Amino acid sequence: MDFQIISDGSCDLTLELREKYNIQVVPFYVSFDGENYQKEIDEIDIREVYERMVEDPETFPKTSLPSVQNFADAFLPHVKEGRAVICMTITNTLSGAYNAACNAREIILEDYPDAQITVINSLEATVSQGIYAIEAAKMRDAGYSYEKTVAVLKGEMMDRGRIFFTVGDLTYLQHGGRIGKLAGMAGSMLRLKPIITLKDGSIDSSGVARSRKKSIAKVLELTKLYFQENNEDPRDYIFSIGFGYDKEEGIQFKGMIDELLKELGVSVQSRIVQIGATICVHTGPYAIGVGIMKKYEACAESHLSDEESIKKYTA
Repeated sequence: MDFQIISDGSCDLTLELREKYNIQVVPFYVSFDGENYQKEIDEIDIREVYERMVEDPETFPKTSLPSVQNFADAFLPHVKEGRAVICMTITNTLSGAYNAACNAREIILEDYPDAQITVINSLEATVSQGIYAIEAAKMRDAGYSYEKTVAVLKGEMMDRGRIFFTVGDLTYLQHGGRIGKLAGMAGSMLRLKPIITLKDGSIDSSGVARSRKKSIAKVLELTKLYFQENNEDPRDYIFSIGFGYDKEEGIQFKGMIDELLKELGVSVQSRIVQIGATICVHTGPYAIGVGIMKKYEACAESHLSDEESIKKYTA
C-alpha cells in the first residue's frame, strides 16, 4: 500500500530533501513579539530568525506548534485518496505537537473510520528527526509495507537516535523553560559551555567546558564513545551535522566529524543542516552538534517478517 510520510517542522529538512523523498512538512510558527506568528520557511526564513537573535541578544523569539487543524488538513487529502499516513513529531518532552497530531487523527477517524493514520512520537528533534523521516521514506520507496515501516520505526531505530551538541551558553534553554535536567547547571555556571545529549526524548547534561573549542572536542568524544559503549558498528549509522548562525563553523565541524568517521571505518560523509527555529529559540543561535541514527537496513526488526513486526509493535 502506498503511504505518505508527514513530519512536523522540527525535522529541519530543506525543500530539496522534502521533494526528493516526498516528505510533507507541517511547519511550526515563529514570533518575535508574542502576538504575530509566521510559518517557518513558508513565511519567515530561518536565516532572518538567526540574524534578529544575534543583532539583539535581548530578543527571545517564541515558537508555536502546529494546530490540531493544521495536522488534520495535512492528513485529510491522503485519507480521501485511500492513502495511509505515517506522521512523526518532535519528542513530546519539547513540544505538544505529538498530542496535536494524535487529536487530529481522532477527528479524521470520526468521519473516516477505516483511515490508516499512525502518529509516532519520534523522541527526536532537528537533525535526528530529519534522518528518521528520510529513513521512513526510504523504506516506503524500497517497497516496505505501511505496517512493516511502522514496526521498524517503532523498534530499534527509535532506540538508536542521539544528538550530541553544545550551545553558546544556557541562557536560551533557561529562558525557554526547556532546561529540564540541566537545571543544576544554571546560576554560576551559566556562562560555561554545556555539552548536551538528546537521548530517548530527554535533554541530559554531558558535562561542561570553559571554551567553545573544548566543548566541540567533547562532542566528538561523545560521538566516538557511543559506538564503543554500545558495541555498535558506526557503518550502520547515518550522521547529520546541525549548525546555527555560523555556517562556516558548521562546515569546519563537519570536517572534524568526517575525519572521525574515517577513523571509525565509515566511508560515507556526514550531512549538514541548519538548525531550524523550532529548536534554535531554545538553544540560542550558537548550537552545533551531530545527530546519529541507525539505518533502517541495519535494524534487527527490519529483518523480521511483516507478520512478526506487526505482532510485536502494532498489536
